Amino acid sequence: MKILNEIIINTEYITLGQLLKMTDAISSGGMAKWFLSEHEVFVNGELEDRRGRKLRDADIINIPGVGEFKIIDPLIGAI
Repeated sequence: MKILNEIIINTEYITLGQLLKMTDAISSGGMAKWFLSEHEVFVNGELEDRRGRKLRDADIINIPGVGEFKIIDPLIGAI
């Protein structure tokens, strides 16, 4: 079983570009487009190259060489 790093969000979603910056895969938001053109990133098992892709609760993001992450929204189910 793989250990997933949890990314806790307090908004409805974050973008893939924001996640790349949060995980230190890139040093600035402006690098997101370049990073996605040079590296494979998978969202829920599918190759993704859009930096604006909305990531929501329970999405699984795999960035080979960086890590595997799960989006957690603590407000889901709390209503």
